[in-house]
Amino acid sequence: METYTSLLAKPVQSYRPYWAKRFGTASMLPMSRAEMDALGWDSCDIILVSGDAYVDHPSFGIALIGRLLEAQGFRVGIIAQPDWQTAEPFKVLGKPNLYFGITAGNMDSMVNRYTADRKIRSDDAYTPDAAANRRPDRAVLVYSQRCREAYADVPLVIGSIEASLRRIAHYDYWSDKVRRSILIDSKADILLYGNAERAIIELSHRLARGEVLSEIRDIRGTAFVLKKVPEAFVEVASTRLDRPGTVDKHVDPYEMKMGKGDASCATDDATTDPAAPTISLPLPLKVAKVPRDRQVIRMPSYEEVASDPVMYAHASRVLHLEANPGNARALVQRHADREVWLNPPPIPLTTKEMDYVYDLPYARKPHPAYGNAKIPAWEMIRFSVNIMRGCFGGCTFCSITEHEGRIIQSRSEESILREIEDIRDKVDGFTGVISDLGGPTANMYRLACKSESIETNCRKLSCVYPDVCENLNTDHSSLIQLYRKARNIKGVKKILIGSGLRYDLAVKSPEYVKELVQHHVGGYLKIAPEHSEDNVLSKMMKPGMGAYDEFKRMFEKFSAEAGKKQYLIPYFIAAHPGTTDEDMLNLALWLKKNDFRLDQVQTFTPTPMAMATAMYHSGKNPLRKVTPDSDAVPIPKAAGVRKLHKAFIRYHDPANWPMLREALKKMGRADLIGNGKKHLVPAYQPAVLPKIVQSDGSRFVPKALPKGFNQMKNAAYASSRKGK
Repeated sequence: METYTSLLAKPVQSYRPYWAKRFGTASMLPMSRAEMDALGWDSCDIILVSGDAYVDHPSFGIALIGRLLEAQGFRVGIIAQPDWQTAEPFKVLGKPNLYFGITAGNMDSMVNRYTADRKIRSDDAYTPDAAANRRPDRAVLVYSQRCREAYADVPLVIGSIEASLRRIAHYDYWSDKVRRSILIDSKADILLYGNAERAIIELSHRLARGEVLSEIRDIRGTAFVLKKVPEAFVEVASTRLDRPGTVDKHVDPYEMKMGKGDASCATDDATTDPAAPTISLPLPLKVAKVPRDRQVIRMPSYEEVASDPVMYAHASRVLHLEANPGNARALVQRHADREVWLNPPPIPLTTKEMDYVYDLPYARKPHPAYGNAKIPAWEMIRFSVNIMRGCFGGCTFCSITEHEGRIIQSRSEESILREIEDIRDKVDGFTGVISDLGGPTANMYRLACKSESIETNCRKLSCVYPDVCENLNTDHSSLIQLYRKARNIKGVKKILIGSGLRYDLAVKSPEYVKELVQHHVGGYLKIAPEHSEDNVLSKMMKPGMGAYDEFKRMFEKFSAEAGKKQYLIPYFIAAHPGTTDEDMLNLALWLKKNDFRLDQVQTFTPTPMAMATAMYHSGKNPLRKVTPDSDAVPIPKAAGVRKLHKAFIRYHDPANWPMLREALKKMGRADLIGNGKKHLVPAYQPAVLPKIVQSDGSRFVPKALPKGFNQMKNAAYASSRKGK
């Protein structure tokens, strides 16, 4: 089996620059013809279209890709948040010489525009002054159509998280149906999925050399449409790897015998039941002799997964099995008479390559065209530093792993410290506080499998569930050293950690917890247990509350030693697949017992390609063998149930008390209604100040309480206490 060393692609910093490198570096990538003229450009080689405002900062994907291509010598223009009603705004920079690069922005446009209850949001953090409605639904599709209208013969290259997570047939929560691959609907020429630095650099140089895009079919991390499977490949039916139907008793493909030293890592064609690692049915002898790079997994067709939820769950399971760049094979999925082909995932960037990407000359501010407008997403990250990418947690509700991969890619200490100094010296308004040193997680910096061979062969969905893998290096010493050096930089007063913390990893390194708690917490630390009940946590692939309790003990101990009063702020998810009303009640009781009154509650949103989304749509658990007869997963889909689950987390809000009282009575738990410490909700209901409708139709809540309010409240309370 190949290792990452032998798989490594050409270093991204080693390409010979395109001839236009002679124009030099732009202070900001141009958004207008006038800016192009000032740079001496007669045309753009590549034009990037984004649903976000253009902020020249590496946390904004459009800036990162733009600067990366500029460093390769290409002239790159930006069309940010264009009016999509006509094609004219897409002609503002003229016709690109190579291609349009189309993205929805840092977020999926549907997640960006709609709440978990499918209501349109009133603001957009990636837009000047948080203005709403500056991007269309399904932005990649709309922008692709307008670019085609503007210049029909210019190739379309789509990417970003929206395109990445829709690369195959996927369940769409907002239309409540399975949609085709975004490649089919957008009519794009090629899709780059995941972090696409390698793919976009290679693609751009090959197009610049005169290659035809329709013939570029060998770049990892790309997807495209074919008429038929190339003859050089041998198809392997996904049902051979993970049979979705009834299996004869004497055949047990889900039993795995482990080799010494890697007892917790599933390898070869293993499935990934977290509770019982397994292997698949044996491949036919003919296929087994074919090199893996000439095997392609035949996924169930769009028509099959659209009509059969069990096959959808099966397809999701197989897709996630083929996600390790060390051993993944190509995938193909038929859509009517066309084939959507997915090459294996991109090879992770090395530390030198990560440094190259993040050391580019970002202006670290919004484009001047926005004037004094505030862009909330920029305000949030302007003093933060991204130190790594990727996540091996594998949480089923999260899309980070599907997009960025499980292999942690870390920057060097020197590169990170240089960026902190740049913030100090160049970013207006810096007061000495770095708001975050992190990434998808705060404490996976430089963590990896102890064995490269095991890592390239492993097919587990998570390195930390159901417990931290014994092959995972959990040494936090590199991160501790980075924290110490960062806070000793002249002009830096405080380094805060704002990224999500993986506390089940943190407790493996008490020294790290001490360093974090005593130097890098600003009074509150946010962590995400997500739930209290084991059966729900197992559907999330999250650790049990024992890890939380251990971290809380350490947190309080080290805070006390430092003489600081600091608090943990936990995050929880309502209405996740697998959750019952009883689970939410138990969570509410846990919150009350621990005296938590949470204002922010996340209701589960089924995002494309996530494992939890497959559960939501199919009612099956793709973490285990999926068959028509396999156990059903309870799915809180109804609006009233989702609202109730959210209300349980906010049990302290009087507005939720009537709903909770009714639910508790139906559940046979009326004993939790009352006015004592043992009760969850009180028996009385405080009066609500009425909304007054004025003649112009506007409404307001009066400051004065209704006459007799206190008497009504006292009478209700006294009545509820009778006989107690």
